[in-house]
Amino acid sequence: MGFGIQPIHILIIIVVALLIFGPKRLPEMGRNIGKAMSEFRKGAKEMTDGFREEVNQPGATQTAGQTIQPPTFSIQNPPTPSQPPSAAPAGRFCIQCGAPNRPEAHFCSNCGTKLPVLTA
Repeated sequence: MGFGIQPIHILIIIVVALLIFGPKRLPEMGRNIGKAMSEFRKGAKEMTDGFREEVNQPGATQTAGQTIQPPTFSIQNPPTPSQPPSAAPAGRFCIQCGAPNRPEAHFCSNCGTKLPVLTA
């Protein structure tokens, strides 16, 4: 069964509930729990349907009298580098994460990877 509960555990729970609440209140409590679970499922379904409707709605959306347009993206030319491409960047960069490090560092300050030994 689900959640690691075996039939003997369910039987013990029913017997304890019967002893605590009595045979007259147990059916009433079961009905109330069933109604609460039904209302919860209905509310969760309505919320999920509303969310899906909002997400799948194409175009602009209307919120509190304001029209929100979807963002527009444009591709621009990348900025030109200030250094020529053949010049190596200053400092040491990690081979794992690419983080810049001080020239005298032996380990990456971001991920802790050992930096390669510089040969001059």
